[in-house]
Amino acid sequence: MRRRRRKSSNRPVWFIFGIALVAALVGGRLLLMGGDHGAHGDHESGAESQVAVGGPFSLQDGDGKTVTDQDFRGKLMLVYFGYTFCPDVCPTELGVVAKALDALTPEQRNNVAALFITVDPERDTPQVMKPYTAAFHPQIVGLTGTPEQVEQAKKAYRVYAAKIPGTDEKSYSMDHSSILYLMGADGGYLAHYGPKTTVDQIAEDLRRHLT
Repeated sequence: MRRRRRKSSNRPVWFIFGIALVAALVGGRLLLMGGDHGAHGDHESGAESQVAVGGPFSLQDGDGKTVTDQDFRGKLMLVYFGYTFCPDVCPTELGVVAKALDALTPEQRNNVAALFITVDPERDTPQVMKPYTAAFHPQIVGLTGTPEQVEQAKKAYRVYAAKIPGTDEKSYSMDHSSILYLMGADGGYLAHYGPKTTVDQIAEDLRRHLT
């Protein structure tokens, strides 16, 4: 479910809770009450409203405009946390998101907001985020903000991220969880996807929730 490069220490209490929740999401056991659900690879959906993932955030888009979760109400949201200097996992996942969007009709795509939220606000400024996400798909919106704003979004989605020191101040990497979330038009959790989930599975879920 998570791709890790190094171990880190001194993790906060909310991270410990987040790991437990992520593990439970994979198994489909914790906080999934009142409904049948199935899994395909790393894909889980069902019992949507019972999962404590998601919440309010206030960030900046590639133009430096303030964007909140309320701006996407009425649309499905595909939400992924990563960073532009990520060497492998993030580009791979964004490529999957792009292909899933292309599998939809133009009308369907207009009802989906694909969000890439950085876990590295120090380097991922709006000027960096905009061309990065555009290289994958014009509909993917890159969001950044102050460290405090990013931290709030991470906590809402139970996302883990930690800085791994490099040879100098700018060469560090980020150890982070890798989960793609599908959120409903009301902002509530619908499903989540791990690295093994296929484009077809994501596109199928999007079509199902758009009808």
